[in-house]
Amino acid sequence: MVKIETTPDQAEALHKTMHQFNAACNDVAKTAFDMHLANKIELQKTVYYPIRKRYNLSAQMAVRAISKAVEAYKKDKSIQVEFDPNGAMPYDQRIMSWKGLDRVSLLTLEGRIILPVRICGYYSPRMNMPRGQCDLIFRNKTFYLAVVVDAPEASPIDATAVLGIDLGRKNIAVDSTSEVFSGDAIEKTKIKTDNIKADLQRCGTPSAKRHLKKIGKRESRFRRDTKSLHL
Repeated sequence: MVKIETTPDQAEALHKTMHQFNAACNDVAKTAFDMHLANKIELQKTVYYPIRKRYNLSAQMAVRAISKAVEAYKKDKSIQVEFDPNGAMPYDQRIMSWKGLDRVSLLTLEGRIILPVRICGYYSPRMNMPRGQCDLIFRNKTFYLAVVVDAPEASPIDATAVLGIDLGRKNIAVDSTSEVFSGDAIEKTKIKTDNIKADLQRCGTPSAKRHLKKIGKRESRFRRDTKSLHL
């Protein structure tokens, strides 16, 4: 999240754009609800030109408004979605561009405006990474951009070799170095548990039943822990 610094005129332009955009989203949402239509491409054929003309939106703003309305409608088709006038407005590369790390160009209804941005030291290095769609947000009387960056994490280890594993039933696994991991210990545990359970069931005393219940829980944990070894 980066803070945008605006003059009063720039803030007014952003407010006007955001309000018109969300009004268009409400218009699209009503049409989607009335037509029971959640297919973006089909809905766009109906609403694209009317909302562009009615709300003075650019081509890409209209496309983004349709996308926002459709995504919200898909979540719950039983209601007509309503958007707040100050709801977040998505900006992609067609209607925004970065001018270095400290400025951003945003398209408004009055044209493009270049705005200074404040980025804290923690996020500054990440802003050099590829950036995708952003959301313009108005919160506590301040505009922000929620910026998405592609920041892949480094691999925790650098692999130097590959080990193949063959899973089986007789042997739990055999690796590509020919080391065999037998399932004998698991089978012995199962046989021992079955024998104890059979003895307790034949006994039938309250104490035996309590012990049987404890063994059942222990057996469930054992089966859970060894289940993946038999897939």
